[in-house]
Amino acid sequence: MRIFIAGGTGAVGIRTVPLLVAAGHEVYGSTRRDAGCEALARMGATGIVMDPLDAQSVRDAVAKAEPEVVVHQLTALSGMTGNMKKWDQEFAMTNRLRTEGTDHLLAAAREVGARRFVAQSYGGGWTYERTGGWVKDESSPLIDDPGKEARRSLAAIRHLEHAVTAATDPSTSSGHRLEGLVLRYGNFYGPGNAASREGTIGELLRAGKLPVVGGGTGVWSFVHIDDVGSATAAAVEGGEPGVYNIVDDEPAPVNQWMPFLAEQVGGRNPMRLPAWIARPLIGEFGVAMMTSVRGSSNAKAKRELGWTPSYATWREGFRTGIG
Repeated sequence: MRIFIAGGTGAVGIRTVPLLVAAGHEVYGSTRRDAGCEALARMGATGIVMDPLDAQSVRDAVAKAEPEVVVHQLTALSGMTGNMKKWDQEFAMTNRLRTEGTDHLLAAAREVGARRFVAQSYGGGWTYERTGGWVKDESSPLIDDPGKEARRSLAAIRHLEHAVTAATDPSTSSGHRLEGLVLRYGNFYGPGNAASREGTIGELLRAGKLPVVGGGTGVWSFVHIDDVGSATAAAVEGGEPGVYNIVDDEPAPVNQWMPFLAEQVGGRNPMRLPAWIARPLIGEFGVAMMTSVRGSSNAKAKRELGWTPSYATWREGFRTGIG
């Protein structure tokens, strides 16, 4: 197949491109700079310079590739500090890519007659409703209001997911049906990501600056970055349209995973901080991340995509695959 990956040189793109090339596909990847084209060529793909926020640039890039499948992996996550009080500010560009960028890519995919559209979303914890069970599947509702610090980010995620899944409806105004798949990735760990020895979370834990807040009962779901690549390749090649959680087998509360990760990166056991003390420092959203967010189940992805994470749990992955 001819496959176009928007964000071919990003954290997910550089794991997915080699897998698709090795499977015999003709792969094109977008990049913002000429140097990215050279990197894609070394992976066996063809690079195309594209401005994802310029509709004509996106249209031209996708037309050049003439893909059967378009994969949306556009984010802007480099340089993030993990400041939970400024969540929307730190995700501002990514939110534009999830709204404007998604719309541009869907329009371009329809123009060239692509049959499948695979898009990155998020399912590592904070987006699900914070009532009921501590582990949610794809049928569980998203939260109505995540807190003032993350409202724009949730709106952008909702926009992307609705646009992509609605594209499967044959009654869409364009008249062109796309098989729309949304991949709700868990929290990334592994080389080059926040939860690694050199990443933001690892650095904070080594410095003793990331405490367990309240009871640390908020549940997070993780996924190794290599497993993100293999899941994305699986969604390119198969699976019915819809939403899939791409996470490992063991959602875990903060009070379990954070001390374990601190040990693996050479940090001290995190201090404990009451929620009322932490609230002015990390905001209501930050307190929720530590105490009430829900994790995700990967049962559907394993069943319908035929995907199994190579790092079954964060315990194994933090110990041997963190980078």
